[in-house]
Amino acid sequence: MFCFIVAETAIFTIFVVAYIFYIGKSLSGPTPQQVLKVPIFNTICLLSSSLTIHLSVRALHRGKIAAFNLFWFLTLILGAIFLIGTGREWHRLIYGEGLTISTNLFGTTYYSLVGLHAFHVSAGLLGLGIVMVLSIAARVKQQDADRVEVFSLYWHFVDAVWIVVFTVVYIVGR
Repeated sequence: MFCFIVAETAIFTIFVVAYIFYIGKSLSGPTPQQVLKVPIFNTICLLSSSLTIHLSVRALHRGKIAAFNLFWFLTLILGAIFLIGTGREWHRLIYGEGLTISTNLFGTTYYSLVGLHAFHVSAGLLGLGIVMVLSIAARVKQQDADRVEVFSLYWHFVDAVWIVVFTVVYIVGR
């Protein structure tokens, strides 16, 4: 998992650098200042999911399966809320503001970077869902805690990457 996270960090670094490099270089609008709204609620949901997955893993290490299920499910819900929020933001940007991936450099770099992150959230939600189904089927036990914890590292990575993406896109880039 650590090797995977290092490789993914390299990919995200390339996308973040490209976004930063092209800030303000679009020859036509819309610009980030004109169309981006800071996704505070979505960000709170995603970052809170790091806490819930941590509590879930801790509960599993202690053999508290019901608590594991509750916190794991909350993680899944918070991640889904974030992804739905990203989809709603894209819908508004595309249909309300006319910003597509081919509109200008901002649109290209924005959708590439935020889309890469959304893809990783989607992959994480798939993993969370699989573990949830296995847990409901009573296939997740205390002895699986280390394996579940390794997966949780991926989810923490996705959350940490969002902090960088959020800062670059919604704070620095505006």
